[in-house]
Amino acid sequence: MDISKKIAELKQDPDFADNVGMILVHNGIVRGWSRGTHEKVTGIEIKADHEKIEQIRQEHEKFPGIYKIVTHANEGVFKPGDDVLFLIVAGDIRENVKACLASLLDRVKAEAFSKKEIMA
Repeated sequence: MDISKKIAELKQDPDFADNVGMILVHNGIVRGWSRGTHEKVTGIEIKADHEKIEQIRQEHEKFPGIYKIVTHANEGVFKPGDDVLFLIVAGDIRENVKACLASLLDRVKAEAFSKKEIMA
């Protein structure tokens, strides 16, 4: 997903300027080491439950002050440096947008994302 292009599309909405004072973006990238052991990782296999991600997105779009949320999850085998998860949260004020993105990210990772690291 092209983040700049997606944000430009959001800004074309006639109600955007009246409702958005902040956009936060999460761009999840494959690390070159394991979170638990710091062992070298050469790749990662990712599976995403797109229906669950959509359900979580819709729930979070109802949070106070949130105007729009865009999600994009890649699936397959990836190498360190590859993009795997994009979350864009547009809303009114910092406190609402930060809290929403944190909750959205935690839920997507816990409930709709699985990964298997491939070690060197």
